[in-house]
Amino acid sequence: MNAPQSLHPRPPRPCIACLAVAALLLAAVVASFAYLAIDFRALFSGSAAGAMGRFIAEFFPPDVSAPFVQKTAWAAVQTLAVSALGTVLAVIGGGVLALPASGRFGLVARQAARFVLNYLRSVPELVWATLMVLAAGLGPFAGALALALHTTGVLGRLFAEALENAPPEPERAIRHAGGGALVAFAYGTMPLVLRQWVAYTLYRWEMNIRMATVLGFVGAGGLGAMLYFHLSIFQQAQSCTVVLAMLVLVFGVDAFSTHVRRRLATASA
Repeated sequence: MNAPQSLHPRPPRPCIACLAVAALLLAAVVASFAYLAIDFRALFSGSAAGAMGRFIAEFFPPDVSAPFVQKTAWAAVQTLAVSALGTVLAVIGGGVLALPASGRFGLVARQAARFVLNYLRSVPELVWATLMVLAAGLGPFAGALALALHTTGVLGRLFAEALENAPPEPERAIRHAGGGALVAFAYGTMPLVLRQWVAYTLYRWEMNIRMATVLGFVGAGGLGAMLYFHLSIFQQAQSCTVVLAMLVLVFGVDAFSTHVRRRLATASA
């Protein structure tokens, strides 16, 4: 006869490794604050708050004169075009590199493609922009190339992981039925990963909108170049108008991207 089991289960044992990692992270955070020697009293002092308040007050009211608003709108369109072109080029490059990076052409090709993708995304957009300005000159084209290079590394890695996680049975069934490799990939695997690829692309486009404005500070044109110019000559009212245009652009792209992702989720349900 089996011994009666206890009605009260034993409490789970604490995860020693988890506690150790949490303790190390907490110690690293504390050490970082101690090393940086951040003076919170100076940050929240009355003089600092007054200086920030005076600086913010200089931005209002914004310059809403018709010529300047028209100039800002044109710069916003330029920023939008830079982000869109950079994202489209990145989708093409990332899609091409994702195929060998997912292991479809052997181990050597996989390692080489992943090395290229890691290299592209490890270099920040500002560094790529500086190099592209030297190569292509000042202007929006340098910013688009900088965004394309960095985003290719990001999207290529995400696309490759989506391909690796896709079930191989549909593509394998098409191959067994006599279909070629290209047909099997187009009709067996792409429908499974296409929505995920589109969602990744839209998310990166949102990020590239924000980054395109920053690249203007290093000569890539658009709203960033306008903001840098007017801030450098202390024209805060004009700078406020540019910042408001940035907000409208980001919110508009974010709303469009959210709408498309919801439609994709509804279609896949």
